[in-house]
Amino acid sequence: MKIAIIGSALSGNKGAAAMLESSVQHLSKRNDKARFILLSMYPSADARLNTYPNLRVLDASPLRLGVLINGASLLHRLLPPLRLAIERAVPEIGALANADVLLDEGGITFVDGRGKYLIYNVASILPALLVRTPVVKVAQAMGPFNEPLNRLAAKILLPRMAAIISRGAVTHDHLVATGLTNVQEGADLAFTLEVGDADAAAAGERVDVGFFDNGDVVGVSPSAVLRKSAEARGDDYISEVVAQIDYVTEVLNRPVFLVAHSARAQTAKTHNNDLPVCREIQARVARPEKVLFVDDELSSQTLRFLISRCGIFIASRFHAMVSSLATGVPTLVIGWSHKYREVLEMFGLAELAVAHSDATPERIRQMLDDLIQNRDEVAAQISVALPQVRARAMEQVSVIERVVSRQT
Repeated sequence: MKIAIIGSALSGNKGAAAMLESSVQHLSKRNDKARFILLSMYPSADARLNTYPNLRVLDASPLRLGVLINGASLLHRLLPPLRLAIERAVPEIGALANADVLLDEGGITFVDGRGKYLIYNVASILPALLVRTPVVKVAQAMGPFNEPLNRLAAKILLPRMAAIISRGAVTHDHLVATGLTNVQEGADLAFTLEVGDADAAAAGERVDVGFFDNGDVVGVSPSAVLRKSAEARGDDYISEVVAQIDYVTEVLNRPVFLVAHSARAQTAKTHNNDLPVCREIQARVARPEKVLFVDDELSSQTLRFLISRCGIFIASRFHAMVSSLATGVPTLVIGWSHKYREVLEMFGLAELAVAHSDATPERIRQMLDDLIQNRDEVAAQISVALPQVRARAMEQVSVIERVVSRQT
């Protein structure tokens, strides 16, 4: 079984890492001969972080993907006599041509209002289609498809997917409304990420886990994406989050775990990197001694273990929310897309999501107070729903296996 993966990475967004590692974990368990190729946007960092012996990292950084890999895949399609030479010259093409399936693990694709990302969404799957390798879009948020260019791209490419896994009811409705018949309902694969004793021990080496012993820690996961959109509106995002943390530490008298759930320790760039945002927040909080912040890039498993120790979580990164829900932690979500609400709906907790544009300080404080007061009931509700959500997430592993079986 040869599996190529694109759209996720070990470095940067740890939600993408959780999806990638869940794929490797579960497919390797089912087939001990499974081999994986990661077409990575951060090839050097991902190669450094890779601990999986059956995972190879190749260079699919944006410019190389958009120009060389897409161009070479077109030549591969048009010039059969040169195919072997092209595969040798561009190893990413060789990996795709010899793969049984490409897993597209982009967390959110083909969505109106994200025009600059549409090019990447198309470039990620087009080479596989050109070399005739089936593509499975692993559970992700998609749609709506009202904008002409997004609608056209979706109409041309999405029917050609071997399978599309929707990540929630809203996405599923968007996809079905277009007439697609290759769609199956699912849940984010990151819900199945396995965290063991070794991961807990690794967390203990990086953090004084005694910080969490009283069970009253409030986790806070800010977002560089929200900061950018807030500042475009003239809002001061850093001050907003600082005020939230100060309310927790000074009024509620609780400690805070400040989480950079997207982190790239080797760069100051903010794309897929919340470390700079968290540094600014930490520097301005009123009670820094009550705020735990690890100024480094932690693994997805380490982050999930630490998040599991929180009593309450405030998430503005999607997969920080997934980690808190996956470990039974009651979660308040301040987000920007339907992708948050549709996951909370699986737990019957959609009311715990608020759009950042509507997240006034008064509203957030009230929602947080209510969540703390009702913590046990919310935790019980998550516990009841979680097995079904995990089972739905695991179903896509079987979908991938069925697609692979048709190729072998």
